[in-house]
Amino acid sequence: MKRLIAIRRISQIFFLTLFIYILWSTTYPLKGLLPPGTLFKINPLIMIMTSISERVVVPGIMVSLVMLILTLIFGRFFCGWICPLGTTIDMTAAMGRKKYSEDDRVNRNVRKPKFLILIIVAIAAILGVQLAWFMDPMVIMARFVSLNLIPTVTFLINSGFMFLIKYLHLYGPVQDLYRALKPTILGINVYYFSHSGIIFLVFVFVCLLTLAKRRLWCRSLCPLGALYAVASRLAFLRRRVAECIQCGKCKSDCRMGAIKDDMSYVQGECILCMDCIYDCPGHATSFRFIPLRQSKPPMAQAKDDRSGISRREFIFLAMSSILLLGFRFKKNETKVTGNVIRPPAALREEDFLNRCIRCGNCMKVCITNGLQPVLFQTGLEGIWTPQLVPEIGYCEYQCTLCGNTCPTGAIPPLSIDKKRLVRLGLAEIDRSICIPWAEGRQCIVCQEHCPVAQKAIKLESDTTGGSNILKPYIDEDLCIGCGICQNKCPVRPVRAVRVYPRNSDRT
Repeated sequence: MKRLIAIRRISQIFFLTLFIYILWSTTYPLKGLLPPGTLFKINPLIMIMTSISERVVVPGIMVSLVMLILTLIFGRFFCGWICPLGTTIDMTAAMGRKKYSEDDRVNRNVRKPKFLILIIVAIAAILGVQLAWFMDPMVIMARFVSLNLIPTVTFLINSGFMFLIKYLHLYGPVQDLYRALKPTILGINVYYFSHSGIIFLVFVFVCLLTLAKRRLWCRSLCPLGALYAVASRLAFLRRRVAECIQCGKCKSDCRMGAIKDDMSYVQGECILCMDCIYDCPGHATSFRFIPLRQSKPPMAQAKDDRSGISRREFIFLAMSSILLLGFRFKKNETKVTGNVIRPPAALREEDFLNRCIRCGNCMKVCITNGLQPVLFQTGLEGIWTPQLVPEIGYCEYQCTLCGNTCPTGAIPPLSIDKKRLVRLGLAEIDRSICIPWAEGRQCIVCQEHCPVAQKAIKLESDTTGGSNILKPYIDEDLCIGCGICQNKCPVRPVRAVRVYPRNSDRT
């Protein structure tokens, strides 16, 4: 029985299920096993690079440092036993071929790009630009789960129950089951996210790369994998081969291409999948804790492998990155964002773009579905950051979920009392299309829905055509820009009241 492989697969399924469950179960009011932001505390790439780029100590960074310490002991176990994207890639690989036999030169070239990417990310962080989110595996997975998987499955389950109840008239137990699932598995009904198709295609592309070369993303492109590869080169848990018969089976089956032509291995590339233990016909392969100072037989030793980048490549890459990103040393106090409305109390734009890792947590938990991913409205730097789109959903007056689930503090956590006072922007009424102003007919929908106790939308009485008409106007001192007035305005296709990101409280 392949006991170690069975344990690894159980571990992978457990952590993938836990990852999805934590994202799925977080709803309003805040509940669930853990807030989604907790998932990223174990990610040293995100935590360290965000701290460097922002010159702050991001809360939770110590947890990620513990992961690096564990990697120094056990090796690159995260990639083979925990990573949710790695597990999904392994599932996809089941559709592809199993045997891979590539020489050391090919494997060195395949491994090199992820180290280049890690260096670019590190240099960018030193220059004040946070790029870790772009190719981080946990961010890619979280964005897919939050913005694709959960809305799609929730929609399908809801549609299935509605068909059974409405059209097949299966009331009683079916309806009772639906009511039981509504506040639990189904959670908040979120059906729409803009640009979710692009996010889905990126995720599918990453997974399908494994059909070209097994675990190609992990071997060649993942910067978190590169960081763990560097840390695991000195790990105490190492592979030993007692009496190798040079059959080459372990090399052809190695999903990471870590085993070399002479049957030694590149320790930083081994993800402890344990396949080689059971592939060995002579049962000569094992993993043991070996002190660094202890000498080892040649076959047991992970021989020096120059699978990283050369000194010349590093110098060229560093200089190029500095030239391309050097302009970031001249930071502006403000940044033009057009009509993009950020979540409540979001950091000032430049800090927000650096701190936000585009994980999708805030958008998934938004109770009204109002937080949507930006595409190019704020330039390339702002892609997939959150914005409030009032016509889709407003900022709920009593909700603080986005700040409580943000893993890096790009959206600071707020108490309910403080959140009620935070200004996201300022509403304006277009009197040329507003029903009372333009048509002389009664309509006070915006004023009725304004959540501010003193009412930020006031009414002035005016006599039009012999009738007394109440006409709304904005009290700029009271308006918090929550967007509910724009969301509820009955004027179509363009709303008569619209919120703009002016007078916002950006810390």
